[in-house]
Amino acid sequence: MLELKQLSKRYLSGTKALEDVSLTLPRGEIVGLFGENGAGKTTLMKCVLGFLKYSGDITLDGEPVTRKNIGKFSFATCEHSFFPALTPADHREFYREHFGAFREKRFQGLMDFFQLPMNRAVRGFSTGQKNQFEVILALSQGADYILMDEPFAGNDLFNREDFYKVLLGILEPEETILLSTHLIEEVQHFISRAVLLHKGKLAGDSTTLALEEAGKSVMDFVKETCQYQPDRVVQALSDLTDKEE
Repeated sequence: MLELKQLSKRYLSGTKALEDVSLTLPRGEIVGLFGENGAGKTTLMKCVLGFLKYSGDITLDGEPVTRKNIGKFSFATCEHSFFPALTPADHREFYREHFGAFREKRFQGLMDFFQLPMNRAVRGFSTGQKNQFEVILALSQGADYILMDEPFAGNDLFNREDFYKVLLGILEPEETILLSTHLIEEVQHFISRAVLLHKGKLAGDSTTLALEEAGKSVMDFVKETCQYQPDRVVQALSDLTDKEE
């Protein structure tokens, strides 16, 4: 179980990115992490992975996250974490050597599914292909917790739709996905839980089953919690028109 207790992060500029976020993520869930730009989603993931210093506690099965257990996490980011000069075949050898739980069958199956070349340097891939390969590595590492930060940028709608379906079919019961994305309406039928950050604070946490029983969609949940104002566009256009006159 991954536990975050009073997780806070303040940057040197004084900006408070996270404030007292407490969250528990058992194994076996697909969790959507939602919030506006700057809400703290990427910061939260980077704190979990040890990329950023923070205050509070982050533990995995009651133990701090260190080099001993960091292999239980993998990360797919739109910033990319692969080696661009290497081929997928080279990456496969690297992962075989460094991750004892590497899922080679899954790696090859996903490479075939996305029709990615095994022997071309990844830097020569299109943006969409690079993002697909980033996700393939994260899913194949053999981690219990797979963190994904806007992994589908650059992929067309049909590739994304197919991927969601494949994801549901391949995950093992002990694997947990924490997925940060703005594509809420696309993923709301594939996640089991929605966690919402707003201005660095935990603003909402609900299972999709509870939302469904309440007659709400995940998008409804996000808009209500963030107090979205549906008339803001009309008001902005009105103000702009008035200024021009």
